[in-house]
Amino acid sequence: MLPAAMLTDVELRRLSWRCRRGLLELDIVLQRFSEHHLASLNADELTAFDRLLDCPDNEFLDVVTSRKEFASVETSNTDALNAGAMQQVLEKLRSSKIEK
Repeated sequence: MLPAAMLTDVELRRLSWRCRRGLLELDIVLQRFSEHHLASLNADELTAFDRLLDCPDNEFLDVVTSRKEFASVETSNTDALNAGAMQQVLEKLRSSKIEK
């Protein structure tokens, strides 16, 4: 995947569409994340973010809120992920979450 700044309009729309979720809390986090961080993600971070978007809503929210580690979430091909990139994406997502 290309760095976010180099994505085509079609790719950005696809990614934005994948950010629409069934949980309001997750929608808010992803909207804030997209506004503040999406354009600055590098290729490895985009791959990690795309993998997170494969998670079911509840598991995704649990990972963002640190209730669950991403490594414990069932996804395919987690071996190919750059752990540092995933950590960077999770930190950016967590900084975008709703504070209570």
